[in-house]
Amino acid sequence: MANLQFLMRDHRPRFWFSVTFLLSTTMTVIEASLPPQPCSGDTAPVVPTTPLVTFLERVQETALNTFGEKNFDPKLYVDLSLKSNLSTTVAAFDKLPRSENGSVPVSDLREFVNNNFGGAGDDLVYAEPADFVPDPEGFLPKVVNPEVRAWALEVHSLWKNLSRKVSGSVLDRPELHTLLPLPGSVVIPGSRFREVYYWDSYWVIRGLLASKMHETAKSIVTNFISLIETYGYVLNGARAYYTNRSQPPLLSAMVHAIYNRTSDLELVKKALPALLKEHQFWNSGIHKVTIQDGESNNHILSRYYAMWNKPRPESSTIDKIHASKLSGDSEKEKLYRELASTAESGWDFSTRWMRNTSDITTLSTTSILPVDLNVFLLGMELDIAFLARVVGDNGTSQSFLEASQARKTAINSVFWNEEKGQWLDYWTNNGTTCEESHTWQACNQNHNVYTSNYTPLWIDLFNSDTSLMEKVRQSLQSSGLVCAAGIATSTIKSGEQWDFPNGWAPLQHMIVEGLVRSGSQEARSMAEDIAIKWIRTNYVAYKETGAMHEKYDVEKCGSYGGGGEYIPQTGFGWSNGVVLAFLEEFGWPQDIKIDCQ
Repeated sequence: MANLQFLMRDHRPRFWFSVTFLLSTTMTVIEASLPPQPCSGDTAPVVPTTPLVTFLERVQETALNTFGEKNFDPKLYVDLSLKSNLSTTVAAFDKLPRSENGSVPVSDLREFVNNNFGGAGDDLVYAEPADFVPDPEGFLPKVVNPEVRAWALEVHSLWKNLSRKVSGSVLDRPELHTLLPLPGSVVIPGSRFREVYYWDSYWVIRGLLASKMHETAKSIVTNFISLIETYGYVLNGARAYYTNRSQPPLLSAMVHAIYNRTSDLELVKKALPALLKEHQFWNSGIHKVTIQDGESNNHILSRYYAMWNKPRPESSTIDKIHASKLSGDSEKEKLYRELASTAESGWDFSTRWMRNTSDITTLSTTSILPVDLNVFLLGMELDIAFLARVVGDNGTSQSFLEASQARKTAINSVFWNEEKGQWLDYWTNNGTTCEESHTWQACNQNHNVYTSNYTPLWIDLFNSDTSLMEKVRQSLQSSGLVCAAGIATSTIKSGEQWDFPNGWAPLQHMIVEGLVRSGSQEARSMAEDIAIKWIRTNYVAYKETGAMHEKYDVEKCGSYGGGGEYIPQTGFGWSNGVVLAFLEEFGWPQDIKIDCQ
């Protein structure tokens, strides 16, 4: 993030906007605005789905009834593409023989799927990255241990395995696919995550930059810019069923990171209008909340809030099971919105979002002002200020410097807890959709310990304060999060994947990089210790399983993580990127062993 001087002001610009959504099988774009909403019930916007997605949800439910729960992945069915037009396929589906519970004879359903659909993921084809070389010049110069260097080159080679582009069939007949057309090649996370994802891609790009793959990194950004131009925001992932939500907003950080390596002024010029649109999306309408402090100062912060109140198509059968515990339709719709909003947070799922940490139906993400989302938006404001200055737009730069200072003040006023030495998520009283003002109360801070409580370390505006940094470092050291193989996501063992004992690559990276940027020797030493633990656990798991994993069990070196609503995945984009970024920063000397001993 940019380290800039700021004009002290206690206000920030307000933004209103309209965005466009892809809504029909003919990919017709219609305009949908997000003004402030009235306070009578759940009147928040809902982005209509496509007829194809609705049909594939029917196929998904029939498949569950037919094949059973064992090894069943609901996402598989909404990723299928049609071989012929939708009406013909629906007619054939409706003619299948069915039992009372909705199941179809196994052989009949298998024949129907084989005859009418292409395989999930077939509409993304392999794309040879033009800037990949097996051993790039200047690759990880600080890694001198030959064993570690050999492994790092193997991780580097995984970019080839994960490189894809949208097939011509999607461009020719988009109405047959849930995959969205994109202009350039992408890097996917891996396994069931067959399409490009938003926040994953920041750490993918950090790894690509370590691998000297600048053009591949720029292509990912170009795709995200195209999504903003179409929808007004970057989607959770490049599928029609993700048009109702975004993910943690890190596009500006991607552009800034690439510019720092390449000085590509044209990329900055292309990205800036899109970044301004994205900033509007997160700072207006349903995402915007005002908190009034004890001195009657108003602070504007943001929250996650999906434009959806039905089961998530990629997890429809799972969401319906959760909702079956509730009685009324309005309660179910609220849960569906909370499930989608939690998916927008990237932390799907965690006790962090639950009123009752043992009951997922008490998800209340839309009632929470998250520390990390507002840290990402502060980073966006700093990035836009920096990038606007690079292209000579000093007015925009100054405006976003002022906005960033206002958000920093808001983050400290609403989230900071002096006693704990952490920034804590803040619960509003309800999930209303209007831009009403809430009065700050200390009891509304969430005192549970999550790694997100420490994400302000990632921003130079915070980690340049030496005394604050030391207080936070000591708090982190004693928090219970720092474990044998990395930083745990929380201290609560719930069975959800964004809780203890799972550690995730992006959280390790933000904390470690923040500690390093502070300039404190104690903080750098702690950062290096965490990075070494993380590199080791990735290495040992890779040697034992032949794969990089999406998450790891930080209680035991070499163990990958579990929990959640799907089986653990391999690949894996952001894990690869963080390992390479850590090795670029810290290296690996000849005399330190890489195994868990």
